[in-house]
Amino acid sequence: MTIPTGPGPLALVGSGEYLPEMADVEAGLLAGRPPRYVQLATAAVPDGPDVVERWHNLGMAQADRLGVEPVVVPVADRADADDPVMAAKIAGAGLVYLSGGDPAYLAGTLRGTAVWTGIVAAWRDGAALAGCSAGAIALTSWVPPLRNPGQVGTEGLGLLPHMRVIPHFDTFAARAPDLVNRFLLPYDPAVTVVGVEEKTALVGGPQRWTVQGHQSVWRLTPDGRERLGAGQTLTTSPRPEA
Repeated sequence: MTIPTGPGPLALVGSGEYLPEMADVEAGLLAGRPPRYVQLATAAVPDGPDVVERWHNLGMAQADRLGVEPVVVPVADRADADDPVMAAKIAGAGLVYLSGGDPAYLAGTLRGTAVWTGIVAAWRDGAALAGCSAGAIALTSWVPPLRNPGQVGTEGLGLLPHMRVIPHFDTFAARAPDLVNRFLLPYDPAVTVVGVEEKTALVGGPQRWTVQGHQSVWRLTPDGRERLGAGQTLTTSPRPEA
């Protein structure tokens, strides 16, 4: 195993965390890194303990497929997220994965806490960091009102302030086309808006990305859409400093 230098890769996943179909993507993120797969199902907490347990079980099964150690970090609220015992579980990660659910709850629970500080530190030290669905949305600086459309958006975790991510894009674009406008408007040319289809990931970052998985990624502007298939690259620009 090589010792990573500098930040590790990021992955923005449209859907499919912990499923066999996405094992190759997750294996690639772990390649050359410690075989320690850290998993947080915090975004699923509003859906109830049975759903959280399901994510934990799926994550442990995927780690077993990949031959690595699963490390479940059961952060349910901000008290958990500020618990130094929870934060210590992040250390030594090869991959940290934020799975799906409610992106506003995930961002509000982790933002500014010891666990989030530990995640960012692990990534800067070379660990891979992946977010699927809610996890991908929360890594940006703004979470749209997905579950409560009448409300305004909320602050994200801010790791990727120059991006907005629409997961499950093939499903959302067909069933809820107005959702795209929630991400695009008001339009900011300094922010790249991407739609990531199911069982597909945008990997790399923070500026240069490659499409991996089974479907496509779309770059979105008010003027149209650009489709990127597996193996194609996307370059984003960092947001100018204020």
